[in-house]
Amino acid sequence: MKLTSSKRAPKAVGPYSHAAILSKTLCVSGQLPLDPKTMHMVSEDAAEQAKQCLKNGLAIVEDAGGTKARIARVGVYVTDMTDFDRINGVYEAFFGSHKPARLCVAVAALPLAAKVEMEFIADLS
Repeated sequence: MKLTSSKRAPKAVGPYSHAAILSKTLCVSGQLPLDPKTMHMVSEDAAEQAKQCLKNGLAIVEDAGGTKARIARVGVYVTDMTDFDRINGVYEAFFGSHKPARLCVAVAALPLAAKVEMEFIADLS
């Protein structure tokens, strides 16, 4: 196993790595909607937050040698399911015809008062 981080994604907000590589499987830690340069939330809007989570996750996948087309699963955590349709629209536009397995869970709260957080699993082979 190898632990890895990306300079193109926001620094971890806790004691963890951006990702772990297990053989040819990349497990990406939950990504918050933070701008990697400022470490500030990109917006209060859930759809904009979803876009940033996807960008941050993809940066980590790419820096580990993967591609968007090799993302196998995405875990989506939201604090308000009334935002689901808008988040889903952003997600669908981002992935296009590629449709990774997905989990979407409503949670009571997320770190830094985010409305969305996403984790990723990608194949690096």
